[in-house]
Formats: sequence, structure tokens, C-alpha cells
Amino acid sequence: MVIDRRRFGWLWAGYAVSSYGTGLGFGAFPLIAVLVLRSGPAEVSALSAAGLAVGAVVAVPLGPWVEFRRKRPVMVAMDLIRFVALVSVPVAFVLGRLGFVQLLVVSVVAAAAKIAFSAASGAYLKALVAPPDLLVANSRFESTMWSATVVGPPLGGAAIGIFGPVATVLADAVSYLLSALCVRAIGWDEPRPARSGAPRLRAGDLLEGWRGILRQPVLRRLFVNTILVNGLIMAAEPLMAVLMLGRLGFAPWEYALAFALPCLGGLVGARLARRLVARSGQRRIMLTAGALRACWPVGLAFVQPGVPGIVLVIALQLGLVTCCAVYNPVLATYRLDHTEPDRVARMLSAWSISTSVTIAALTALWGLLAALTSPRAAVAAAGVLLLATPILLPRREQVRTG
Repeated sequence: MVIDRRRFGWLWAGYAVSSYGTGLGFGAFPLIAVLVLRSGPAEVSALSAAGLAVGAVVAVPLGPWVEFRRKRPVMVAMDLIRFVALVSVPVAFVLGRLGFVQLLVVSVVAAAAKIAFSAASGAYLKALVAPPDLLVANSRFESTMWSATVVGPPLGGAAIGIFGPVATVLADAVSYLLSALCVRAIGWDEPRPARSGAPRLRAGDLLEGWRGILRQPVLRRLFVNTILVNGLIMAAEPLMAVLMLGRLGFAPWEYALAFALPCLGGLVGARLARRLVARSGQRRIMLTAGALRACWPVGLAFVQPGVPGIVLVIALQLGLVTCCAVYNPVLATYRLDHTEPDRVARMLSAWSISTSVTIAALTALWGLLAALTSPRAAVAAAGVLLLATPILLPRREQVRTG
């Protein structure tokens, strides 16, 4: 790997510590809303959807704002904003002042800061790492994310049982403080962008990220495919919880095991991505993994009670996660390779905003569909639609010439 190992090591360490913090805090806000604030299902759903949707809207002007500034200070600032926002929750809890509105505001702030941080970190990575090494770097981030998903939620559940419902929020907050220190320790800023001193943003700057995506045929098709696949997968997730924990009678630990254990496939897929690309080429691996990841979720509609049901869910999720872990770093590398350096932050912001809005909209829509039919029928509908999404992937000759 021909990169500055020390600088990349600090960047990777910051990503790792915040990823594990996020894993520990997974599902903490809905849990606090239910156990502490006694919120009902409508409020809990609103908390999840509104945080994504409103956070995405707030983040719209952040893309161009990030683009015209040095990225490392922006990353540090976004980490510190998330630290302050999240740490306010345990402080308010201790003081007896925690309310639903505060949870909603914190979720919006955290979502917007996450989008801005991701945009800045992607642009910074492109400047820090040589193009031949981008796939290696993205694969390492992908494997770290999946390892945090395997380890974090079970440890977070144990921490909540021992220390109380806000313990994992505090751990998540501290992880962002540590991430800011790691990013600060890199000690290298990319060259100052040309418009860093611009007094205000132009209207065209807000849309440039989407324009950059849509003007490239291959990137446009990958964009539409990816946001729909992610949206349909995430829309079915709460319905699987209702189906498995309610009608099928699985214990919470069985449900957690069924979705945590397959994340080991993420480690395998992320490590395989580089080797597969070296053997078969970026084009073939991206299109093959992109198509295969859509084939698994439809089987979740057939889950039954007992051990056979658990085994089926684990097998399907393992296939899905492994394919996603191969596809994601290859896609991330392709996006960076085919975006001009002065447009990376805006492109990544547009991508993240669109993903968040799509997930929020489809989650709400599928909740309505489940209410009108049943959770199993809604999960089946999401799976069937996913089977059609490979049609949206670019044709092989397009990727070859793109």
C-alpha cells in the first residue's frame, strides 16, 4: 500500500473509534423514547424518520460549504458537534430534563453532521491516498464498519442492562471526541480550495452535487440503483422486527443474533473485494455483486418460527451482507475515481442526502403498507421490488467506456 501509513492510520483510527461508538449506541434513541419517555409507536417512528429526513434537508447547503474549505478542520468540527449534541442527552437525563423534543433535535443535528463529515472525509481520502490504493483504503473502512456492527450492539445491550438506558449514548458521544482527536493528529491539510474564502454560496452550488452525478450515465445509474436498494432493505428492517418479535414469537436475543451474526460476512466480503477486483476487474465485480445483493431479502418473507426460521434469516442475511461488503468499497472507489477533486464533497453530500431521504420515505411508506396488509406481505413486496433493481445497474459496455 503506497500511502503515508501514519496519516492514514490516524484517519482509520478515527473512523474505527466512531464506528464502534455508533455500534454501541445502535437503537439507543428509540429505546430511550420507549423506556424513559414512555413514547408510543407513532412517536418512535417519527423519531427515526424525521431524524434522517430533516437532517438530510439541513445538510443540503453543507455540501458546497464543505467543498470550499479544507476538509480536516471540517471533519474535526463535525465530530465535535456530534459530541456536544449527544452528550447533552445523558446530561439532561441526570438533571431530569430529558424530553422527546431534545431527542428529535439531537437526531437531526447528528444526521446532518454525519452527512457533512462523510463528504469531507471522502474528499480528504481522495487527496491523502493515491488512486491505486483507494480500494484498499475503502475496503479497510468497510471491514471496520462491519466488525463494529458485529461487536457493538451486543456490548451496547449489556451496557444498557448494567448502567442504564443512556449509557451507550454517552459512549457514542465520547467516540466522536476521540475521533476528532485522531483526525487532528493526522497533521496534514490538503491544499486550500480555490473558493474557500467565498462570502456566500450560490444557488448553483447547492445542486452541483446532483448535477455531477446525473451528467455521468454510469454514475447516474449506480446512484439510482444504490439509493433504491438501500431504501428497500432498510424499509423492511422494522417490519422484520415486528414479524419476528411479535407474530413469530422469537426472543429479543434470537432476533439480535439472527442479524448480528451474518455481519461476519461483511468482514469476509470487504477483505475479498480487492482480490476479486484484481482477478476479474472492477467492472465485473461491481455489477455482479450489485446484482447479487438484491437476490436475498425476498426470502425473508418465508421465515417461520423456531430454529428453521433463525437459520433461514442468518443464511439470507449472510448472503446479503457479504455481497454488500464486496460491492460498497468498489462503488466508493469508482465514485472517487470518476469525480473531479473540486466536486467530491458536493457529490458525496448529494449521495448521502438522497439516501437518507429515500430511506425515510420508503420506511414510512412500507409502514403504511404493512398496516394495510401485514408485515410479511410488506417484506415480500420489498423483496420482489429488489429483484428488479439490477435492471437499473449500468450495462457492461457503459462501465467499460465510462
